[in-house]
Amino acid sequence: MGVPKFYRWVSERYPCLSQVVKEHQIPEFDNLYLDMNGIIHQCSHPNDDDVHFRISEDKIFADIFHYLEVLFRIIKPRKVFFMAVDGVAPRAKMNQQRGRRFRYVT
Repeated sequence: MGVPKFYRWVSERYPCLSQVVKEHQIPEFDNLYLDMNGIIHQCSHPNDDDVHFRISEDKIFADIFHYLEVLFRIIKPRKVFFMAVDGVAPRAKMNQQRGRRFRYVT
């Protein structure tokens, strides 16, 4: 769901947040905090266009770990590496999302 206007609020107070960093000039970071939802979804649904596309759990986990290793090698956090993983959505939310999807299809 997210927090409304949170990114705008943070980026106005910390303008360096949106700064483009060149590959050979990556600054040092103490902490790396990841919201795993996007990573897990991308690794488990790499081809959303094909409804018959299937991928094994082993491949999903291998892709997740590979992506995390790439991020970790780029960022190189010195103190904290924190991964936030949500649980299963409540039934009411799943019903709401399903209803939203069906409305967009028509």
